[in-house]
Amino acid sequence: MPSRRKLIAMTTDEIRSYLDSQKTLIIVGNGRDGYPHPMPMWFAQDDAGCLYCTTFGKSQKVLNWRRDAKAALLVESGEEYTELRGVTIYAKCEVVDDVNVVQDTLVAINSRGQDLDEAAKARLREAVGRTATKRIVLKFTPERYVSWDHTKLGGRY
Repeated sequence: MPSRRKLIAMTTDEIRSYLDSQKTLIIVGNGRDGYPHPMPMWFAQDDAGCLYCTTFGKSQKVLNWRRDAKAALLVESGEEYTELRGVTIYAKCEVVDDVNVVQDTLVAINSRGQDLDEAAKARLREAVGRTATKRIVLKFTPERYVSWDHTKLGGRY
């Protein structure tokens, strides 16, 4: 019989689909005092599997990732043990200071799950542009995934 760990691990496609279905990502960097610095963030994902968040350029998390690019990311869901699903992603973080990339990322995050035409995307881009100059993008490039999907156990513990 296969190990339970192997039974609950998600495939690459399942991880992609799961991340696409979720809105909030917990990002964790290393603080200057050595303690982890976790923060919930909305995010978008590109075709290569990189994840993107935006934040204000002067925030503590930006200072942390400029100092140490290592990141742990978590998305999880489920109320009962049999429903637990999640992905931990070990990644490197790149701080991107390009205002056009910030606007593109804000549009991607704010339009997730919507089928916007080009005019609607342009209006959204204009709306997010008001704060884009104060923001940066955190681009997370995954190095390793750990996943679990207890629904695969069929209610067996």
